[in-house]
Amino acid sequence: MSDDVRNIAAALDAIAEPWQPHRLATVNDYDVKVVRIDGEFVWHSHPETDELFLVRSGHLTIQLRDRDVELGPDDVFVVPRGVEHCPRSDGEVTALLFEPQGTVNTGDVGGSWTEELREL
Repeated sequence: MSDDVRNIAAALDAIAEPWQPHRLATVNDYDVKVVRIDGEFVWHSHPETDELFLVRSGHLTIQLRDRDVELGPDDVFVVPRGVEHCPRSDGEVTALLFEPQGTVNTGDVGGSWTEELREL
């Protein structure tokens, strides 16, 4: 068990670039990640897992093939496993992601947007 206290605001301040998730903590087999979001990501899905977004600041749109989900500060949305989605923002968003360890940010599509999970 870890005795380390992590501060979400300080962790987000340590992230220089958007779309680079950093591990804030691990709970059982899940990573709690902090990320800065700006612009449009890539369409992808996670065939094996759900993905939880918790917006801290800004406004995030989770584009789904059949609708857009709008999130503001303190809003939570779970993208069900296997559902194709594309996060997008018109300005900077800070968020937490909850995913099983080893979940790749670009899911099943890979490519140039794929980022190794970074440690704080």
